[in-house]
Amino acid sequence: MNAAHAPEVHASEAHAPEFRQLGDHVALDMINTVEQGGAGPLDRWQSDADVSAWLALSGLAAGQGAAPAGLLESARSLRETVRELVVQRKSGAPLALSELNRALAAGGSHLELSETQGAGLSLARRYPSKTPAQWLLPVAEAAADLLVNGEFGLVRKCESEACSLWFYDRTRSHKRRWCSMALCGNRHKVAAFRQREAADANAKPR
Repeated sequence: MNAAHAPEVHASEAHAPEFRQLGDHVALDMINTVEQGGAGPLDRWQSDADVSAWLALSGLAAGQGAAPAGLLESARSLRETVRELVVQRKSGAPLALSELNRALAAGGSHLELSETQGAGLSLARRYPSKTPAQWLLPVAEAAADLLVNGEFGLVRKCESEACSLWFYDRTRSHKRRWCSMALCGNRHKVAAFRQREAADANAKPR
């Protein structure tokens, strides 16, 4: 996706890469690195190093060492591509797959066997790490897996009108409504309580 089509976002005044992992799927956590703030959308990716830190936190760090130049721009573009595809998949609209397929075409990954003393054999996928596209290949693959195998009746946005975060409802009852009870859930409870108090006060005879 062309970066010109990405929504306008703002850095926090004192930016620090504080990443929320509330989506219960790494592709949704990636979308959630932009969230609604008091001054508009807040982008928690402000540098190549931020993206590298997020990949490491998410267990998707394909690259070793310093992030390649251009990682931030490539990651933001992939994020908006995945966001659009999630919205399209959720609504049943035709999927614009070309950009994600281009990200998947970075390729070059391979399986590697290793032997650990006393633990037998292990199998891991190894990724090249020369270009931004190669660094982002694991998250592109995770997004593709969500689109193919995800149960999109359980992929939802937080019900708070002031929140933009997505999540995969893996609760037993499948009745999750909020990105987090500690965030929007509690705010909703407080707001509902105040509304009831105001209604009771207005109902009392004067």
